[in-house]
Amino acid sequence: MEVWALVMFAVLFALLLLGYPVAFTLGGVALAFGTIFLDMDFFRLLPLRIWGIITNFTLLAVPLFVFMGVILEKSGLAEELLETMGLLFGRLRGGLGISIVVVGALLAATTGVVGATVVTMGIIALPSMLKHGYAKELATGTIASAGTLGQIIPPSIVLILLGDVMGVPVGQLFMAAVVPGILLILLYIAYIVVTAWRRPEVAPALNRTATLGHPSLGLQILKSLIPPLALVIAVLGSIFFGIASPTESAAVGALGAMLLALSHRRLTLDNLREASAQTMRLTSMVFIILIGATAFGLVFRGMGGDALVLELMSGLPGGAWTFLAISMLLIFLLGFFLDFLEICFIVVPILTPVAIHLGLNPLWFAVLIALNLQTSFLTPPFGFSLFYLKAVTPPEVQISHIYRGILPFVAIQLIALVLLLVFPELGLWLPTTMDRWQGLGG
Repeated sequence: MEVWALVMFAVLFALLLLGYPVAFTLGGVALAFGTIFLDMDFFRLLPLRIWGIITNFTLLAVPLFVFMGVILEKSGLAEELLETMGLLFGRLRGGLGISIVVVGALLAATTGVVGATVVTMGIIALPSMLKHGYAKELATGTIASAGTLGQIIPPSIVLILLGDVMGVPVGQLFMAAVVPGILLILLYIAYIVVTAWRRPEVAPALNRTATLGHPSLGLQILKSLIPPLALVIAVLGSIFFGIASPTESAAVGALGAMLLALSHRRLTLDNLREASAQTMRLTSMVFIILIGATAFGLVFRGMGGDALVLELMSGLPGGAWTFLAISMLLIFLLGFFLDFLEICFIVVPILTPVAIHLGLNPLWFAVLIALNLQTSFLTPPFGFSLFYLKAVTPPEVQISHIYRGILPFVAIQLIALVLLLVFPELGLWLPTTMDRWQGLGG
């Protein structure tokens, strides 16, 4: 029967690649194989699993963080940050590209909505980059990759879901992702700086009348940076210092986002209605997929599939390192064809018990997966960031420019993944430090 569990897994992926809806495919395959190889009484456990999902307090952070992100996207924060960072870095070679990465990081730590970030920066920054002589490949690659930073920089929906699926405290996972996220930002900036130094024609300095000595620039920088930084400190600081749970801090973030939108005079009834509808659609999609994945996981374990995978993976030559190499390669390749939600809910629950059995730190393993999943937004043919960006590019920018532009940034993400594999302390340093600090404080 264990072999049939792997057949069920293969059938699922075949149907997903054919384009069938994820949630219903998960549930349908589970019901079909469960009925054939188990019995209908086995599914009496399913309502309890679904009830556990619906009443999960941690998952309540998902709609709150989504709502926070959508409200901030409508508040005009991105436009203000882009304009200010452009003035600050514009006189440097590659300065506009650096400003895009910095703004992408700030938006990631506040909004975390990939589609909104990529589209906003594509509309505002891409025409300016092309106008000032930036190569199409570098411009599109920078915007697409900076827009996906919200998947690794907390508060991230990916981290919340991974924490729940893997049984890792979300607050600890947020802390563990900070240093890898900063590392990725620095690698992006380093690539842009080196590219601009070697090939000045692809990333020229802006010929602006504004300079760093502009009398209003300092005030403009403070005015643009203080509100999002205050929100980041309120949300993440309350989690890191143990003041609030991730769900409680998400509620603080949602309230703070509304106050920021109100200060920008963007908190209108239409914006609230649209933000609520978008939050409801995304949250419903996440939860219906999670329910389908729960049914699939229940049948997969009932047929002994988890025991078979554990036996196969733990018996590999090379032990934990071979397992890490295979699991990371599998997730990376699946990211070409599947959404991060599908990988998170289908593949990760199968790999997690093996990682724990092999003695791997689940917190470190979760950060590795999160960093790997980020590449799925940039890898063709189904990288969502590529589609978001193409939808708002001028006619002269072809999809081939975008594909070529993201290749160096995908390579950078893989380099960051390798560094995190070789130096686990990059992911564990902040949680360990905070635990020691809180221990001393206690």
